[in-house]
Amino acid sequence: MWITLFFLTLVWFAETQAGDNCEFVLDECLKGDVPWTRCYEDRIGSCVQKGRFTPGFVRLRVNSSQEAEASPTFNHRIHIPSSALRKSRGTASNEEVLLVAAVINSTHFKLSPPRKRRMFIPAQPIHMQGTVMGDLVLAVRAGNYAVRNLSQPIKLTFTHNKQAVVGTCVFWQESEQEDGTGHWSTEGCDTNDNGMEFVCSCNHMSFFAVLVNPVLTVDETNAVTLSYITYIGSALSVIFTVISLIIYICLQRRRPEKAIGVHMHLTGALLCLHLSFLLSCFWVRLVNETEEGWVCRGLGLFLHWSMLATFSWMALEGFHLYLLLVRVFNIYVRRYLLKLSLVGWGFPTLTVLVCGIVSVYGKYSLEVSDNNNQNSTAQICWMSSQFPQRLLVSYITTVALPCLVILYNSCMLGLVVFKLWELRRDRGGTESSSGWKKVNKEKRSRLWKDCATVLGLSCVLGLPWGLASTTYISLPGIYAFTIINSLQGVFLFLWSLALTCKSRPDSNSSVRDTSSTQKMMTTSFNN
Repeated sequence: MWITLFFLTLVWFAETQAGDNCEFVLDECLKGDVPWTRCYEDRIGSCVQKGRFTPGFVRLRVNSSQEAEASPTFNHRIHIPSSALRKSRGTASNEEVLLVAAVINSTHFKLSPPRKRRMFIPAQPIHMQGTVMGDLVLAVRAGNYAVRNLSQPIKLTFTHNKQAVVGTCVFWQESEQEDGTGHWSTEGCDTNDNGMEFVCSCNHMSFFAVLVNPVLTVDETNAVTLSYITYIGSALSVIFTVISLIIYICLQRRRPEKAIGVHMHLTGALLCLHLSFLLSCFWVRLVNETEEGWVCRGLGLFLHWSMLATFSWMALEGFHLYLLLVRVFNIYVRRYLLKLSLVGWGFPTLTVLVCGIVSVYGKYSLEVSDNNNQNSTAQICWMSSQFPQRLLVSYITTVALPCLVILYNSCMLGLVVFKLWELRRDRGGTESSSGWKKVNKEKRSRLWKDCATVLGLSCVLGLPWGLASTTYISLPGIYAFTIINSLQGVFLFLWSLALTCKSRPDSNSSVRDTSSTQKMMTTSFNN
């Protein structure tokens, strides 16, 4: 027995001399001069696990020709394919590789610090931001070589409760400054939520986590691209809304109609919106960083008023559409356009006057970043960042109001589609018993015209603003929202051209037909 104890003592002494204690690797790396994540990845493979079980830590040798699984905690599981293990082994002849999985507190991961910059880039913050689920990060390391660009991804499972509704798989990417900071990135990782677990499929090994309620952000390259798209799109919208106003004025003189008047007011509001946005962006770059002045406050008021006016007239477009399609010709309102103008222009004016009296407007600062993962401050003439109730005013006037308008106008567009479907069904029943199975060239032409009408109405009713919800989940959503809404003035110009073409006499029998869809749409929208 004494001999056995002696040999066990020798083995324990040899192991303690062979490497560091795994329990103290993290603490020692946090005290070092190099980034602790790099130190941890280097030393965790050569450390010695003194006890049989360490909470949140798994260190074992696995066969590289087979799949491997590990579970450092009940809420964290890892599945690594054999191809990833073989790649981590490199050129070593030994079939076994070392697999290490550890759960680390997220407070050790420091985001890159901010710095100031005056250049305005109207884009989102940089990288992924959010709350780390459970405040725990899963570190995964296998073999002696860095594993990236795997053909078969590793799978990491994070068990969560039902309160975690939205989550995104991310990994930790160090800053190029080598100051121990970094950021969360989704590159190479896909997220799958089955209701109780987040399953992350990643093509590399690193420090992984799930960000709950994340905010999608973009890097500086995409931010600059989006800024140019916004500037160019807004400039084009200014030009084409001016042309659209000229077209509407000519149409109004030739045949004064209420719908054309409503379109004219909406176009004017949109012109003010894009013009005020460009002026607010560029004026703030001409003044000192600490200077605010009455001009910037005035431009902020003008931009806010233009936005409110645009959404007000979009709502009035939906209201006018309701009267035409539901009440049809059984309605007459005395001084109809004057009453609409009191609402469309009066509500924004009253709102900004109240906001101006309480000094809401001024310089607004937001965070952007560069390629070195350094945040910076950008500014625009809008609602002042110094105003204590800015968030409340902003949510009510620029979030709640647009949401209500988009919801209402979506119902109106659905009503248009229903009316078109009814006309199609009635016409198909009177002309042919086979219905849609014998669609001829004329019917296909009408179908395309109906689709164009619905798309045009979508822009007039402001439904593309609903794409703002996609900016929180995907980069393509940000691009789609930026491109479509910055070019809304161009789309309204195309709509004005369509109205001009409809106003011309057409000898086609389908236009003269009283049951024609196009005649219904033309008559309704121009009266």
